[in-house]
Amino acid sequence: MSLGTARETGLAPAPAPAGGQSSTSPTARSLWRAGRGVLLVALIVLVGAVGVALLSGRPGEGRPLDPADTSLSGGRALAQLLRAHGVRVTRVTSAAEALTAAGSGDGTLLLGDTSFLTDEDAARLAVMPVDRLVIGSQPYLKLFAPGVTSTKTARSRSREPRCGLPAATRAGSAYLGGAVLNAPAGAARCYPSGDGPTLVRYSAGPWTVTVVGSGDFMSNLRLAEDGNAALALNLTGAKPSVIWLTAPEVVPRTPGGQRAQSFYDLVPAGVKWGVAQLVLAVVLLALWQGRRLGPVVTERLPVVVRAAETVEGRARLYRARRARDRAAAALRAGFIDRITPRLGLPSAAGPDAKVGAIAERTGQAAMHVGSALYGPPPADEAGLIALAAYLDMLERQVRES
Repeated sequence: MSLGTARETGLAPAPAPAGGQSSTSPTARSLWRAGRGVLLVALIVLVGAVGVALLSGRPGEGRPLDPADTSLSGGRALAQLLRAHGVRVTRVTSAAEALTAAGSGDGTLLLGDTSFLTDEDAARLAVMPVDRLVIGSQPYLKLFAPGVTSTKTARSRSREPRCGLPAATRAGSAYLGGAVLNAPAGAARCYPSGDGPTLVRYSAGPWTVTVVGSGDFMSNLRLAEDGNAALALNLTGAKPSVIWLTAPEVVPRTPGGQRAQSFYDLVPAGVKWGVAQLVLAVVLLALWQGRRLGPVVTERLPVVVRAAETVEGRARLYRARRARDRAAAALRAGFIDRITPRLGLPSAAGPDAKVGAIAERTGQAAMHVGSALYGPPPADEAGLIALAAYLDMLERQVRES
């Protein structure tokens, strides 16, 4: 809706620029130019830190069937499962700790990696008054499981128990393989491969000895497959406690007995200081050469918008939003601002004085003049146009009187 010129509408026009405008907002390109040097340095430092972390990582991470290890080959899941069923799990790393943890003897000794044991330690463990679960073909297999030998291996895969051992038949199929076992007479032979069983169990006096060809079914990776969890629980959780022997974590050493050096240890000290100084120099250079926001720059506006276009634009906005009340208020305010000096009235004159003076100068009824100046807003666009025309007529009559 167009309400005519600025004089006819009473809308205050936008003032024309006084010759320029201050530019205070940096552009995206200027910000990129200012920060790309710092970003490049940060990227170089980050890549270097990641490289050092990868090169200095510990080679011993991922310990097979360690009850405290959460890697795929570890045994943390089985240990937690045993504890959930009320079985006490004690992790030991030496024969002395195992003997201390055995206590009254009502438990199961789980033997995984025993390559770190001495002959004396192995002999002490072999006479412990507990059940034994031996994993794989151990260096001391004949000592821990007398009568059991292994000369062949079988591929690990899902196998059926095919035996009468309750611990195996209740679990069903399991991921067994590894060492193929030869067992003494009377032993239960389960999960057979083409060359022999991969799990055997027999009694040695009052104790039970169980040997499995591989402990993969007990690992974190395989425990949830087939009946692996049930078989592992049946073999290890029959007694109130499990003494879980695992190899101690040792720092790799050279043949001379000294600790093996890492990549970081092999770097000369002078190189380390040189790299540190180079990083510091690059950071200082980036701070020195980096772009900064300078003083405010004054720029001329590329386009001068005429007041009439501003008024028409505001009128279109009023029309789009159906803001007839705002448009009427702008018309009335502009009319009063222009007509009050012509009537000889002060700007602080009240509505009654202004209405009376206009009615006296124009001969219009005071009621009509008051309704036009201070009445309710028009109900529709036709009423708004009529109001604009009436105010224009009043202004013309005052000017000509």
